[in-house]
Amino acid sequence: MATVAFARHLYEFFPALKGAEVRIDALTVAELVRKLDVKYPGIAFYIADERGGLRQHVNIFIEEELVRDRRTLSDHLTPDSKVYVMQALSGG
Repeated sequence: MATVAFARHLYEFFPALKGAEVRIDALTVAELVRKLDVKYPGIAFYIADERGGLRQHVNIFIEEELVRDRRTLSDHLTPDSKVYVMQALSGG
Protein backbone atom coordinates (compact mmCIF):
# COMPACT_ATOMS: atom_id res chain seq x y z
CA MET A 1 0.00 0.00 0.00
CA ALA A 2 1.29 3.42 -0.91
CA THR A 3 1.78 5.87 1.94
CA VAL A 4 0.27 9.29 1.28
CA ALA A 5 1.31 12.53 2.99
CA PHE A 6 -0.44 15.87 2.60
CA ALA A 7 0.50 19.51 2.97
CA ARG A 8 -0.74 20.64 6.38
CA HIS A 9 -3.05 23.30 4.96
CA LEU A 10 -5.36 20.49 3.83
CA TYR A 11 -6.13 19.67 7.48
CA GLU A 12 -8.34 22.75 7.55
CA PHE A 13 -10.55 21.28 4.81
CA PHE A 14 -10.11 17.62 5.75
CA PRO A 15 -9.58 17.45 9.54
CA ALA A 16 -9.48 13.63 9.51
CA LEU A 17 -6.10 13.83 7.74
CA LYS A 18 -4.42 15.39 10.75
CA GLY A 19 -2.29 12.77 12.46
CA ALA A 20 -3.62 10.00 10.21
CA GLU A 21 -1.39 7.45 8.57
CA VAL A 22 -2.90 7.27 5.11
CA ARG A 23 -2.16 4.08 3.20
CA ILE A 24 -3.91 3.30 -0.07
CA ASP A 25 -3.70 0.22 -2.27
CA ALA A 26 -3.50 1.62 -5.83
CA LEU A 27 -1.58 0.95 -9.03
CA THR A 28 -1.79 4.50 -10.45
CA VAL A 29 -2.16 8.02 -9.14
CA ALA A 30 -5.67 8.20 -10.66
CA GLU A 31 -6.74 5.11 -8.71
CA LEU A 32 -5.16 6.54 -5.57
CA VAL A 33 -7.16 9.78 -5.93
CA ARG A 34 -10.41 7.82 -6.41
CA LYS A 35 -9.74 5.70 -3.33
CA LEU A 36 -8.73 8.75 -1.27
CA ASP A 37 -12.10 10.26 -2.11
CA VAL A 38 -13.87 7.23 -0.64
CA LYS A 39 -11.99 7.72 2.65
CA TYR A 40 -12.06 11.52 2.60
CA PRO A 41 -15.09 12.65 0.57
CA GLY A 42 -14.41 15.76 -1.48
CA ILE A 43 -10.63 15.42 -1.59
CA ALA A 44 -10.65 14.24 -5.22
CA PHE A 45 -12.36 17.50 -6.22
CA TYR A 46 -9.57 19.42 -4.49
CA ILE A 47 -6.87 17.38 -6.26
CA ALA A 48 -8.35 16.81 -9.73
CA ASP A 49 -10.63 18.70 -12.08
CA GLU A 50 -13.85 17.37 -13.61
CA ARG A 51 -11.85 15.62 -16.37
CA GLY A 52 -9.59 13.83 -13.89
CA GLY A 53 -6.53 15.99 -14.53
CA LEU A 54 -4.43 17.45 -11.76
CA ARG A 55 -5.57 20.92 -10.76
CA GLN A 56 -3.17 23.76 -11.47
CA HIS A 57 -2.71 24.58 -7.78
CA VAL A 58 -1.79 21.00 -6.78
CA ASN A 59 1.41 19.02 -7.19
CA ILE A 60 1.84 15.33 -6.49
CA PHE A 61 5.21 13.71 -5.97
CA ILE A 62 5.98 10.02 -5.98
CA GLU A 63 9.05 9.77 -3.80
CA GLU A 64 11.00 12.80 -5.04
CA GLU A 65 9.64 12.83 -8.60
CA LEU A 66 6.85 15.15 -9.72
CA VAL A 67 4.07 13.21 -11.46
CA ARG A 68 4.57 13.36 -15.20
CA ASP A 69 1.02 12.74 -16.37
CA ARG A 70 -0.96 15.68 -15.02
CA ARG A 71 -3.80 15.02 -17.49
CA THR A 72 -4.82 11.41 -16.71
CA LEU A 73 -2.70 10.68 -13.60
CA SER A 74 -1.45 7.42 -15.09
CA ASP A 75 1.87 7.45 -13.21
CA HIS A 76 2.44 4.03 -11.68
CA LEU A 77 2.72 3.30 -7.98
CA THR A 78 4.34 0.40 -6.17
CA PRO A 79 3.20 -1.04 -2.84
CA ASP A 80 5.99 0.86 -1.08
CA SER A 81 5.52 4.20 -2.88
CA LYS A 82 5.54 7.37 -0.84
CA VAL A 83 3.18 9.93 -2.34
CA TYR A 84 3.08 13.61 -1.38
CA VAL A 85 0.11 15.86 -2.19
CA MET A 86 0.81 19.54 -1.84
CA GLN A 87 -0.22 22.96 -3.00
CA ALA A 88 1.76 24.27 -5.94
CA LEU A 89 3.52 27.55 -5.27
CA SER A 90 3.24 30.37 -7.71
CA GLY A 91 3.51 34.09 -7.71
CA GLY A 92 4.88 37.03 -9.50
